[in-house]
Amino acid sequence: MIGAGLARWWFAPAPVERLAALRIAIGGFAVIWMSARLPEVVAVARLPAGELAPVGIIRVLGRALGAPLPVIAVAAIAVATVGLLIAFTAGVRYRVTAPLAALGLLWTLSYRNSWGMVFHTDNLLVLHVIALAAAPAADAWTLGRGAPPRDAPAAGYGWAIKLLAAITCAAYLLAGIAKLRLAGLSWIDGAQLRNQIAVDNLRKALLGGTVAPLARLLVAHPGGLVGLSILTLGLELGAPLALLGRRLARWWAWGAWGFHVGVVLAMNVWFPYPLVGIAFLPLLEAEHLVGRPARWWRACGMRGAPAR
Repeated sequence: MIGAGLARWWFAPAPVERLAALRIAIGGFAVIWMSARLPEVVAVARLPAGELAPVGIIRVLGRALGAPLPVIAVAAIAVATVGLLIAFTAGVRYRVTAPLAALGLLWTLSYRNSWGMVFHTDNLLVLHVIALAAAPAADAWTLGRGAPPRDAPAAGYGWAIKLLAAITCAAYLLAGIAKLRLAGLSWIDGAQLRNQIAVDNLRKALLGGTVAPLARLLVAHPGGLVGLSILTLGLELGAPLALLGRRLARWWAWGAWGFHVGVVLAMNVWFPYPLVGIAFLPLLEAEHLVGRPARWWRACGMRGAPAR
């Protein structure tokens, strides 16, 4: 009975436009993010070979070649990935371009992370693109294609949206578990959070970076950090509750977004993917949010068209 109920929930039908909207929003962000990272990717590829510490899929490189890739190859793969992501977003030849775009994104960002600091800010985006590449996300709102197919795939579209939402929730749940493994329940007394804020902002001050706006206030008056610590842990460990209903999902998404705003104000640490809200779109009715600009654009075009 439990298995049957879970299957009904997982494969519950969802509009084809919702999955297409997620493809456009997530793919569009990936195009912008990768384009902005191109100079950095090429710059780190010029570092001495001894600086390479392969992570993830890049470990294959060390075993296969025993040396870093030539800079021209790194640049070519990165530029090709941007092109593939554009095709991914537009839904062009999706069965071919989507897996290649996901592989290129995984490879390029993993290669960047293999030269020094590992940027966990990339993880959720990469996982979402990989999940979309395995889903029928180009059955609607696709460049050069007409109306969506009348008959949905046998498995429908709801499972793919649930998968994207579950990935988002799992990322936050794992962050909460990591806090408990690091500090246990002592995390909620605020001392651990105060130390993180102090150390991170001190490092920024010493290296000439920008100190967060609320850092000094929070370190000087740590009483409020108890509530913030409890709220943070509750949001992260409670992330799976967002999968139980639309209202819970909406409230949790707002709470998680507010958490990231708080991180910027307290530590000047930016997670662009959640901050612009796209990381939480799988939990919402994305077709309304993404479709609104398209409808506005079409309406403007119709108003500007000459009368016949």
